[in-house]
Amino acid sequence: MSDLLTTEQYQAIADKLVLPTQAFVDGAPYASRSGDTFATTNPATDQVLTHIVACDASDVDHTVAAAKAAFEDGRWSKLSPGARKKVLLRFADLLEQNARELAVMESLDSGKPIRECELVDVPETIHMVRWHAELIDKIYDNTAPVGHDALTLVVREAIGVVGLVLPWNFPLLMLAWKIAPSLAAGCSIVVKPAKETTLTALRVAELAFEAGIPAGVFNVLPGGGKEVGEPLGRHMDVSMVSFTGSTATGRLFLHYAAESNLKRIVLECGGKNPAVVMSDVEDLDAVAGHVVNGAFWNMGENCSASSRLIVNEDIKDDLLARIGVQMREWKMGNPLDPQNRIGSMISKSHFAKVQSYLEQAASEKLKVRFGGNTDQGIFVEPTVLDGVSRDSRLFQEEIFGPVLSVTTFKTLDEAITLANDSVYGLAASVYTDNLRNAIKLAREIRAGIVTVNCFGEGDASTPFGGYKESGFGGRDKSIWAHDQYTEIKTIWIDVSQG
Repeated sequence: MSDLLTTEQYQAIADKLVLPTQAFVDGAPYASRSGDTFATTNPATDQVLTHIVACDASDVDHTVAAAKAAFEDGRWSKLSPGARKKVLLRFADLLEQNARELAVMESLDSGKPIRECELVDVPETIHMVRWHAELIDKIYDNTAPVGHDALTLVVREAIGVVGLVLPWNFPLLMLAWKIAPSLAAGCSIVVKPAKETTLTALRVAELAFEAGIPAGVFNVLPGGGKEVGEPLGRHMDVSMVSFTGSTATGRLFLHYAAESNLKRIVLECGGKNPAVVMSDVEDLDAVAGHVVNGAFWNMGENCSASSRLIVNEDIKDDLLARIGVQMREWKMGNPLDPQNRIGSMISKSHFAKVQSYLEQAASEKLKVRFGGNTDQGIFVEPTVLDGVSRDSRLFQEEIFGPVLSVTTFKTLDEAITLANDSVYGLAASVYTDNLRNAIKLAREIRAGIVTVNCFGEGDASTPFGGYKESGFGGRDKSIWAHDQYTEIKTIWIDVSQG
């Protein structure tokens, strides 16, 4: 799938797609009880792609009951690890066979550039399913050193029915981050995709059932947060919710848990991530490439985006000049054109939010070093704003768009203070050729992920999540993600004589 097609070829695939329109419950398409629907549109063109059923609390009750029955009768939860592994690997194979269809569907539904869907999102989705499938039969439980009179086992058991609430910025990837470990652990799942980006979750559920994941184990309910997300969060038969999205909505799930059954809540929320560049860096061209990728990948609609460039004042102008050169490669336009690296914002309302920050920059009389333009009321040009102070909204608030703010420092301690001056603590990147500086920055910046001399989020084996208002309760990816979908049980066996 590494060979990209032409715009015309992608459009031909798009024209032939059969788009899912119903929920997926208990192994089959499901029409909501209310009969209500909502339109899903291509944000780049404002074209209505299809109408999808809109579920509500009654559909949540029906689906959770099906998921609970599937969990309790053991059709999935009590399969041997090797049996679950075999099915999940077959599922990954089916995803790979349908990879191009999924990539085009994702691009249409989200406005994401097709090149990113083809080269990053879909391959990483498949890899995540395979990685957790392979992990299933390689996790050992434990015994405890309790002496000769007892035998103690410490074992993991699948937690039960889990709600997986997804964001709209990486519909397939975030789906994979959650379904792969939860299914590997033996849970039954109810997925609530973002209302803006529902199509690929529904298609993936169909492929999962085709692969052999039993009815009732993998369910998808389209709809709004109030209608589906909150009932999932409050449901007494849901044992856990894993949520990725805004910090404000994440707080609500903590309330839902407190007011219902104290279900486990795992939150991956916002970020305002610094890229700290020290004056000792020799290869500024490489740094510029990483900063541009970190700031503008996925149109900046990325919770781990490097949206704050904190750079030593002695090298700022040199670095910005090189950033300008790198930005020439980031063309904006039709998401189905593989030459474009910047697609549309997810919606007109989100475009308006991002545009308001450009207006804020104008009111603060900040210098627009590059970009700053918008197009068609939905596209935002990659933008670099110079001279941003630490008390500015542009420094403190998550923009979730292709806007990079630039702030300078003089000393290492000042750089650390600026990096930590945020309610968030998801990710950070540091650029330095001095080992001591690298270690000090990596240790003292309060973030769940710190990369040195690169931008990234690790790989399938590394946990993803943040400090402070960026996260709560656990991590996505890695063995830690698998663990959070299980309960730990102690079994004490008395073997004393007489």
